[in-house]
Amino acid sequence: MSSAIAATTRLTYPAPDRAEEQIELSVVIPCKNEEETVGTCVERAMRALREHGISGEVIVADNGSTDDSAAIAESLGARVVRVETPGYGAALMGGIEAARGRYIIMGDADASYDFLEIPRFLAELRKGFELVQGCRLESGGGRVMPGAMPFLHRWWGNPMFTKLARWWFRAPVHDVYCGMRGFTKDLYRRLDQRCTGMEFATEMIIKASLGGASIAEVPITLHPDGRVTRRPHLRTFRDGWRTLRFFLLFSPRWLFLMPGLTLIASGIIGYVLALTNARIGPATLDVHTLLVASLAIICGQQSVGFALMTKLFAVGEGLLPRDRRVDRLLRIFNLERGLAAGVIAGLAGLTLISVAVARWVGVDFGPLDYRATMRWVIPGVTLAVLGVQTALASFFFSILLLRRR
Repeated sequence: MSSAIAATTRLTYPAPDRAEEQIELSVVIPCKNEEETVGTCVERAMRALREHGISGEVIVADNGSTDDSAAIAESLGARVVRVETPGYGAALMGGIEAARGRYIIMGDADASYDFLEIPRFLAELRKGFELVQGCRLESGGGRVMPGAMPFLHRWWGNPMFTKLARWWFRAPVHDVYCGMRGFTKDLYRRLDQRCTGMEFATEMIIKASLGGASIAEVPITLHPDGRVTRRPHLRTFRDGWRTLRFFLLFSPRWLFLMPGLTLIASGIIGYVLALTNARIGPATLDVHTLLVASLAIICGQQSVGFALMTKLFAVGEGLLPRDRRVDRLLRIFNLERGLAAGVIAGLAGLTLISVAVARWVGVDFGPLDYRATMRWVIPGVTLAVLGVQTALASFFFSILLLRRR
């Protein structure tokens, strides 16, 4: 599957024929060279629709198959949609855009999901839930058949990323990776998804959770991959890193803000200890500690600034919903106040540096007691740097806000 994060352009696909009567449910199955299993998936989906009297359709979003996948799907009654843009997410986008149903249920074409469970998802959608997530793990009542999920995926990767999703994004799910889920077409349009790769599925959960969508969970059974001649698309460590990277990009708080605040707090503590010549065991903290503490404060301020810049950009691009806390902050912070704070910090820094210069003049520009003068120079340089960064960041914030308003 292609990388998703780089591909943030909106993709366009042929729209369904609106002259046709809208149906209740569209089952969308992304497919690329799945001739061994796509037939089983289509048959079970068609059977579920037929046996439960559901007005629906089965769409196979073919993503450049070179085998007989498309022909097999069509022969069994599925509507095949050709999607040229490579990627798992791109295939799903193409299939969803072509769907005529009010509700969408998606699932992979490798026969690991049982499409006979479609009615259970539809029942929750009919109750009014906007997203119905499948759960394969025992923590959410699901079941994993022997050999259906690699050991690391089942006991480490999936539980870890699910806990992160629940903690960082308040996602009410127990299996963030499950590819079988149902959602309303209205929710999909509202989410404005961008990822064309495997991150499509986690992007949906994150955006739906942050946007306050009503989410339910349905426990399901995961079966072993039905393919024999082809390897699974997933790669444990590559896809694990891509998921972590995506989580971080969608969470400026944990990528920038919390590390930045930690650095600033550490720097302030370092300043207090160094300026009071505190002793820790045999060590006396002095100007070297002061210098390292200044580095922590400067880096921390940059990180906090990046957090706000990233948040503003993500909201402006539709990647994240608006945040009331950021709105309140922006009502207080503006270009003029930022410039004023920067100027004050800069002048304070220059004043401290001037003290050291005055001492240098006092000895006719001769040698100085660096242990004494650096206690003025280091804080002075630090404040000057913070002042310049604050002023420049204020201008950049104002540029970002032009588009936001």
